[in-house]
Parts: sequence; C-alpha cells; structure tokens
Amino acid sequence: MTNGNGVGAVADEVDVVVIGMGPGGEDVASRLARAGLSVVAVESRLVGGECPYFACVPTKMMVRATDALAEARRVPQLAGRADVRAEWTPVADRIRDEATTDWDDEIAAQRFERTGGRLVRGFGQITAPGEVTVGDQVFHARRGIVLNPGTDPVVPPIDGLAGSPYWTNRDAVPAREAPESLLVLGGGPVGLELAQVFARFGTAVTVIEAQPRLLAVAEPEASELITEVLRAEGIQVRTGNGVERVKHDDQFEVQLAGGEQLTAQQLLVATGRRTDLRALGVGAVGLDEQARTIPVDERMRAAEGVWAIGDVTGRGAFTHTSMYQARIAAADILGQDGETADYRAMPSVVFTDPEVATVGLSEARARDAGINVRTGITRIQESTRGFIHKVDNAGIIKLVADAERGVLVGATVVGPYGGEIVGALAVAVHAEVPVSSLRRMIFAYPTFHRAIESALADLDV
Repeated sequence: MTNGNGVGAVADEVDVVVIGMGPGGEDVASRLARAGLSVVAVESRLVGGECPYFACVPTKMMVRATDALAEARRVPQLAGRADVRAEWTPVADRIRDEATTDWDDEIAAQRFERTGGRLVRGFGQITAPGEVTVGDQVFHARRGIVLNPGTDPVVPPIDGLAGSPYWTNRDAVPAREAPESLLVLGGGPVGLELAQVFARFGTAVTVIEAQPRLLAVAEPEASELITEVLRAEGIQVRTGNGVERVKHDDQFEVQLAGGEQLTAQQLLVATGRRTDLRALGVGAVGLDEQARTIPVDERMRAAEGVWAIGDVTGRGAFTHTSMYQARIAAADILGQDGETADYRAMPSVVFTDPEVATVGLSEARARDAGINVRTGITRIQESTRGFIHKVDNAGIIKLVADAERGVLVGATVVGPYGGEIVGALAVAVHAEVPVSSLRRMIFAYPTFHRAIESALADLDV
C-alpha cells in the first residue's frame, strides 16, 4: 500500500478518522470514542478549532470589555459622573490567560483522549476511499471518515496586499495593543465586531465594504440601523467601494476604486472564509475539489463512507451549527435512528452593540423561495423598556411570516440583548407556532422582548 505521495506505508486499521478538531469535530469524535469505536482525530493546529482561540470566545471577551466601557460612558446621561480610561492590557491578558491559556490546547487534547480516542497531530488528507494520510502515517477507516476542516480567512487578490503585515482575526485577537488607526476590509460580522471593539478603545476606524451596505445578507433595516450606530460612534464607513491597491511602508495606504486614498497604522482583512478542498483530497472520494462547500444530506453524508460537518457544509459558519451536525453524524455512523437535519430555524448573532440577531429566512430569501410573505416591524426604542433604557436603545424587531400557513418563517432583532430576544422567535419558527397563538401569549412587562407583541400587531396575517 502507498500513501498519496507514493511512499510505502502500512495502514493503521481504525473505525473512524475525524479530520479537524473544531467544536463539532471534537464532539463527534468524542461521541464515537465513548461508544466504543476506535477513533483517530487529526488536527494540524489547536484542538478546539477557531472558536476558543481566535473567534467566538476571545472576541466576545473583547465585546464584553467594550460594552462595559460604553455603559460607563452612559453614566452622565443617567446617573451622575464617571471618568473612564480605556486600557487594552486587561483585555489582552484575559484573552491570553483565561480564554486561550496562551494558545495552548493541552487541556482540550487531554479532554478528548480521556474518551478513549487517539489524537494525531498533522494535516490530514484523503488519499483513497476510506484512507487518510497524515505525514508518513496512513489510516484505514473501516466505518468512515468525518470531515470538519473548518475554514481559513480569505485574502482577496488585491495589488500589494500579499506580503504586507495585514491582520486577520488570528492576528487581531492576540494583539497586545490597540492600534492608533485601523482600516477594516469587510463589513460582515467579523469586521464589524472588531471595528467597534477597537473604536471603543480609542482606535480611529474605517470600514470598507464592496457591497452596497454593511451586513449585506441581513435585512436592509438591520443594515441601515447598525450603520447609523457605528457612524454615530465615530467609525467611518465606505460602502459600495472596492479596494484597488494596498501599499505599506510605515503605515498602510489603501486606494479605493473611486480614487479615495485612506491611511492607517493597521489593516484588518475580514472578507470571508474558505476551505481548500483540493488540499483536503476530497477528489479521492468523488467530491468536487473546486467547490466552496461540501454538500451533505440530512444525515451529514457527503459520499460513500464520508460525513462532513461544520463550516465546510455551507450551512453557516457557526459553532452551534457544527455541534448540531456532529450529533446527527455520530448517530448515523453508530447506526442509530437519530434525528435528521432541519435548518429552518438556524439562528445567528452579530455581537455588535446593538446586537444583530436573526433566525430563519429574511424577507428577501422568503420571497425568493416563493412564499406569500407578510412582514411586521416595530422599533424597540418606542417600547416601555426602550424608554426606560433611554441611552443607546436603538433597535428593531422584524417578523417574516408565511401568509398562507399563518406561521413565522424568519425574524430579525437589532437591539440591546438582541441575541437573547431572538431565542423566543427561534422557538416560534422551529415549532411553527401559529401567529394567532403568539398573539395570545403574555409577554412580561417591561422587557425588551415584549416588543415582539408590537411586531405581531403590525403583521397582516
């Protein structure tokens, strides 16, 4: 037997090989190992993936710190005086010491190995059906292969960008100092969260987005509101404007397509993420190496003896998606009559202030799906809780309903605690609760979520 490089190697026989130990990969590998299967988990970076080291956990520690700063700065309008001095060092220390243990995955690795699984360090590649090669090691998976490769930041082919000391999220998170000025290339969730974080620590920030609006896939009302908020905080926003070239000497110089030139100490590239499927070797099992994602069925099956979970499936680059898919894949591999995937009520949250939370379909996507759409919308600041909150209380709740079935198919909440408010709407979408039943609910007073009642009243269903 030879591996993918033509080098002779004796295959190590195991039940399952899991490539990629992000949250979903760790979950599925642990489930299978605890069930008694021989499992090899392959990871070329840190066990736990992007989420605990460079994304969800550390960035939300950043957000928590900036929310504290923002709230302290609201004191003069509500309760007297407060002198606030922002310091980045406590944030950087907390990320290093509490979130990432200085980017050490020993605890996560031991947690997995205690389940009975085997961790192999290195880059895993499918080299034949049922075969994974990691360096000079070859593994033959009797039951199958699970792919959870995650994604890497996409760096656009802009003249002068390659080779310059730009940041991605992987550089911004470990930063020991907030830069004096920052250009953010990309107006999606990652770009906006980090833009607001650094701006609240005194960085002069400009966001550049090639699409006509920020959060281009969100509801237009949400995009408009968050743009207004960011601008009010002093963040410069350039939409509908691509970047033609980048130059770096002592600072970054960026030329926009319209001719405008911008300069800053640092440049953050947040223009999306992608998996290199060719490097993963998916062609060996008949999958398209040029595709952006791996299509899977309702049980996460991608090909004969191959399951895929997480970002690579194209169902949302969220930890909760990967974990949801992991339990479905594990049940299928174990031959259990488990659940099948249902993405109707997929939630997501952008942790800006205000938070931008969504579930299900946007109005545009619902119409594209041929649904007879009705919408209802209300402004959170016009609710009693918004009146009480008084300062920085901007927000909306928008409901998207199927008029023929009389149920919600989507919702967007922009506002304080938007990610918590959307939970109630996620239940409504998931369970297909009739709008008539929602209107008969009792909503606690005076809460932000009570504004759902006003949005329902505006809904012509």
